[in-house]
Amino acid sequence: MTDNRLAPARVLALATVVATAAGALSACDDHRIETMKLSLKAFFDSVKPDALALKGLTPGVSTLDQVRSQMGKPEMERLFEDGSRRLEYPRGPEGLKTWMVDIGPDGRLVAITQALSAENFAKVRVGMSEDDVRELLGKPGEVAAYRLKRETVWSWKWEEGGVTPDAYFNVHFGPDGRVSTTSRSDVLRGGR
Repeated sequence: MTDNRLAPARVLALATVVATAAGALSACDDHRIETMKLSLKAFFDSVKPDALALKGLTPGVSTLDQVRSQMGKPEMERLFEDGSRRLEYPRGPEGLKTWMVDIGPDGRLVAITQALSAENFAKVRVGMSEDDVRELLGKPGEVAAYRLKRETVWSWKWEEGGVTPDAYFNVHFGPDGRVSTTSRSDVLRGGR
């Protein structure tokens, strides 16, 4: 035989546990919803047309927070000794543009430049480190390792112009992680 006088206390304890669990699950759902919102914003920022991503950003006026709000989270952010920063925004997995956003020590926008250009490619020199190249050109669209040749090749698709509108610029790194040479290759297009 059980003592029914304890039953209300047990019911109250069980109700408290259930209410606490429901509150925790509700908070978990709110956290998951917020995480999903942030993920969707990050995705939208990465595919947002350049005209929208860059709209209203003015050198000397716009702040670091305004740049981040407008363009989203950068792929990489470099902080320099003088307090200035460089934010890297590659456009898509093999986009034709990578925007480098320079922020001055005062936290204001200095310049926005397109890194994938003939002028920047000409700055790549034999002996540069992978980090030096990444700082100049941003994240490569493709990385290929050739074990037999003992080299790694980073490639960027870019708007070359001319007969073919776009091509690949390739940087070859030796086993020491330093540039050994550069090359150009065509974008292969499927045909019928």
